[in-house]
Amino acid sequence: MKTTFLGLAAAFIAGTACAQELPAPTLTDSNSIAAAPGKGLISDVSGHTGALPVLYNFDKQPIEQISPLVQRQYLSGVQSTIVRWMVKKGGVFPLHHHLNEQITWITEGRCEVFSQGRQFVLTAGTVLVIPPNVPHEFHCTEDTVDIDFFAPQRQDWADGVQSVASSPR
Repeated sequence: MKTTFLGLAAAFIAGTACAQELPAPTLTDSNSIAAAPGKGLISDVSGHTGALPVLYNFDKQPIEQISPLVQRQYLSGVQSTIVRWMVKKGGVFPLHHHLNEQITWITEGRCEVFSQGRQFVLTAGTVLVIPPNVPHEFHCTEDTVDIDFFAPQRQDWADGVQSVASSPR
């Protein structure tokens, strides 16, 4: 899908911008990448089937304002998506489910997750693995930074579907 700058600006102002529509900065011309002859090669994988990794600076990825209390940054690969949620105290992800497995790692703050009639308290350093299609909801009781990994990738977000955090409770 081709998007013009004015179209992106209008979508962002309307609150529907998708971070994947914006160019993610890569570090291909940086000092972080150098030739390493003979390293990282498997002899029986030919050159035409071996793709190169792509290096990003995640901190430079666009920040989306999902709701007054929730922001996100994300990147998708071929088969997965990684997202950093920055959530203010009181931020909520209402009850929902998705076809993706979700691995949630709280790096700062505290959230209460409700699923299958149980409450899970997540604090800095805890990880919760949510299988595909399992209903769950998040209530952040402190300012929180949450790193999520989704597999397969979040095609719904790439298609412009808004996050459940943007819907009213």
